[in-house]
Amino acid sequence: MKTITLILLIMWEGITFEQTTQKAKKYDYIGPYTEGFAIVKSNDKCGFIDFKGNEVVALKYDEVQVFSERRAVVKLDGKYSLIDEKGTEVTQRQYDYVWTFCNGRSTVKIDDKHGFIDESGTEIIPLKYDFAGYFFLDNRAKVKSNGKFGFVDKNGNEVIPLKFDDAGDFTDKLVWVKTANKYGYIDINGIEVIPFEYDDAKNFNNNRALVKLSDKYGFIDETGSEITPLKYDYAEDFHGNRAIVKINNKYGFININGEELISPKYDMAYNFNDYTDGTIITVNGKYFLINKNGKILSKEYDYADEGLSCSCIRVRLGHKWGFINEKGKEIIPLKYDEAEMFRSCLALVTINNRKFYIDSSGNKRKK
Repeated sequence: MKTITLILLIMWEGITFEQTTQKAKKYDYIGPYTEGFAIVKSNDKCGFIDFKGNEVVALKYDEVQVFSERRAVVKLDGKYSLIDEKGTEVTQRQYDYVWTFCNGRSTVKIDDKHGFIDESGTEIIPLKYDFAGYFFLDNRAKVKSNGKFGFVDKNGNEVIPLKFDDAGDFTDKLVWVKTANKYGYIDINGIEVIPFEYDDAKNFNNNRALVKLSDKYGFIDETGSEITPLKYDYAEDFHGNRAIVKINNKYGFININGEELISPKYDMAYNFNDYTDGTIITVNGKYFLINKNGKILSKEYDYADEGLSCSCIRVRLGHKWGFINEKGKEIIPLKYDEAEMFRSCLALVTINNRKFYIDSSGNKRKK
């Protein structure tokens, strides 16, 4: 947005607030900084600026993605390529799509065939797969050909044969795979560690994996031992060392040891995360903010968003909208006829048929 305050610019080489604000005014949009660069947009063209506000990549692209490992994906005239930090295109040819760099490789696609390039743009792994994922951990990436999944290393060697009906990604030392309609887990060498006996399975998180058997959910550790019995009607992966579980049509939370921290008693519940102590639950159609011990922090509302946006949670009581903080305190009064969620710390609100933007303090602002 034109009025985004570029705080980080001020911290570099004595650049004044006035100077950075003047540089920012010519852009329709300025994104957050990633690896020292921010996406800027003007007249539907995109480029990058540095911490000083200097244009290091000219605004000539139709689309750009943030820098990752000193490379950024750009799009021009319907084709994708990679640029370095000086704006030089490093790819040898144009692609139908290029994915963000991860662990020294980027997935590329032409005519529905996928392969991998390195940071110089060299095609390390030929474009021969129907699907190709990311190199997350242990130099293994998921690929698919002829309806079967397997894994390649960073040089293109098929280190785990393409023989599975489905597979996860190596974000941990074990990965789930599916064959003959059953799920199990293999290690980086393709060796079966946890037998193929589940009806569904998810990636390991906090050394725990969510599995399903006969319509019941539970969690196992990396040896296959049950951390919680498979007794829940529904469960989700861990967020902030807590997981949502459902039994007898009520929701609650367990910890990574399978202990019920908050017994299932809510009609609906949303995940905790690492950035806030609270989450939204519902009881008898009313919304409340609770903390990680289950203590109610807010009064009841007719609606509340599930997550924070610019340290605010949008709430509604009757026909009026406002915002509370993560402690449940109303920081922007419920006086608006309509209110959108905060985006770039600005929210569009309506009162008496007048629309305008406010900041997270409730002050009127220009977009």
